[in-house]
Amino acid sequence: MKILVVDDDAIVIKSCRRILEAEGFEVTTVPSADEALEKTRYYDFDLLLMDVKMPKHDGLFLMREIKKNWPDIPIIVMSGYPTPETIADVLKLGATQFIPKPFRPDELIKSVHQVLQKVIKKNSFPTGAG
Repeated sequence: MKILVVDDDAIVIKSCRRILEAEGFEVTTVPSADEALEKTRYYDFDLLLMDVKMPKHDGLFLMREIKKNWPDIPIIVMSGYPTPETIADVLKLGATQFIPKPFRPDELIKSVHQVLQKVIKKNSFPTGAG
């Protein structure tokens, strides 16, 4: 399973990579929305883990672009600003889940597994059955 982590904070990127790779995920990291869009054009990701507050283009911009071009990629949004407005905005734009920063490794792993389980269940039902 391939995960793209998007955050402008090098410590968060490093932590996410360490946690997720220890769980056996293939992790790609980028520090900006623009680089995330570039990577997504050339690689298939099973999940996006992204920050909201980033310079130039924020996570809301990135979510709109991802959902417009790759609507099936599930997105977990992480933010150090877990206001009700932020959470509502990202869920309305199509985030699968929201995780406030800072988070513990087990919280991140739990979120990732929950989202991927939903994807697996959704994709395992036969189409046109009935």
